[in-house]
Amino acid sequence: MTETTTGDGWAVGSIDGMGSGPGFRKVRRELDVKAFGVNAVVMPPSYASGPHYHDRQEELYLVHRGTVEFTFGEGDDEVDHELGPGGLARVDAATVRRFRNPSDSEEAVYLCVGGADGYVGRDGRTVGDEPPR
Repeated sequence: MTETTTGDGWAVGSIDGMGSGPGFRKVRRELDVKAFGVNAVVMPPSYASGPHYHDRQEELYLVHRGTVEFTFGEGDDEVDHELGPGGLARVDAATVRRFRNPSDSEEAVYLCVGGADGYVGRDGRTVGDEPPR
């Protein structure tokens, strides 16, 4: 799949279909996600980001392809973790973080989901429990 397709209450797409080359893929905009922020990031070989943090938004990162080195904290408190495909990292809003693609030849791709205001809880229902929305 290379293009986004939408229907009544759903959307499907692919990271590669949302752009080419290094940089952000605006998953939220492309798939019309409303409840949380979500982007994919394609990092070229040897790329290192600058540090950042957030005021409110907790983030969850999923390494999709390649290897990403995550650095949490600053100065003497820095901690590094290298994650490969399927690796996950959760980061509090105020925690300083930065990322690096340690490969000198391969791109790395990660997905970042962010939000605030807490957990919704289990609200799933089987079809037939109540009328559909």
